[in-house]
Amino acid sequence: MKLGMVTYNMGEKMTCDDLIALCQSTGMKAVELRATHAHGVETTLSPTERDAVRAKFADAGVAIAGLGSAFEFHANDPVEVAENVAGAIEYAKLAADVGAPGIKVRPNRIPEGEDPEITYERIGSAWGKVATAAADMGVQVWMEVHGAAETRSLPGIRKMLDHANHPNALVCWNSNPGEEDEHGSIKPNFDLVKHAIGEVHITDIGVYQYPWQELFDLLHSINYTGYCLAEIQYNPEPERFMRYYKTLFDLYTGKYQYPNPGVYAEK
Repeated sequence: MKLGMVTYNMGEKMTCDDLIALCQSTGMKAVELRATHAHGVETTLSPTERDAVRAKFADAGVAIAGLGSAFEFHANDPVEVAENVAGAIEYAKLAADVGAPGIKVRPNRIPEGEDPEITYERIGSAWGKVATAAADMGVQVWMEVHGAAETRSLPGIRKMLDHANHPNALVCWNSNPGEEDEHGSIKPNFDLVKHAIGEVHITDIGVYQYPWQELFDLLHSINYTGYCLAEIQYNPEPERFMRYYKTLFDLYTGKYQYPNPGVYAEK
């Protein structure tokens, strides 16, 4: 598995050049570009501009790990859901054009008074439609474990996944508090979706707020070789902070070595 970052929130105000420079100076391999941020990689880009973004990251040796959208499918208004499906498909086209392997979508809540089972089916059905269209573009569709308690529950995500019923519909593990069982283990929840994890978000791995070692061990157990993306708050010394973060990641994942030619020496 490889370390990258999400532009939310550390890189929210960074341009593509800024993000590439930070990744290169700290040993991170990739960045997920969240919609609406300063990097400007949006569906409004022309074909020429999309080609330029793809070339910029490729030439720098930094991957675009994915595109993070805010498209949601929980609404009980079919028009709203259809608009979000269409928007997500357009976003998948952008991902294909800039060389990103997938897009992130998300659940957010259960409409007031609605049976959660109905919402799970609606979200899953819409997710499946996007996954079907994106498969033809070579782009995966990752459902983030996100939102209110019912939509970020792993049993709920598993039901959405079953309703999506498509191999291109995958899960973005989000490292949320409360995923542990009474023994402090995330394994029962992890096992519900381990066959479909396509992307992983991690937060403050230097804080005792989550069973980080167990997560990385579980990812090793399924031979996960994708990106673990740091989704963390902005730090006024981003390069210094992310160097520490990279060292922690290497220690957790058994990759720490000294000297390490893959990481620049401290200036």
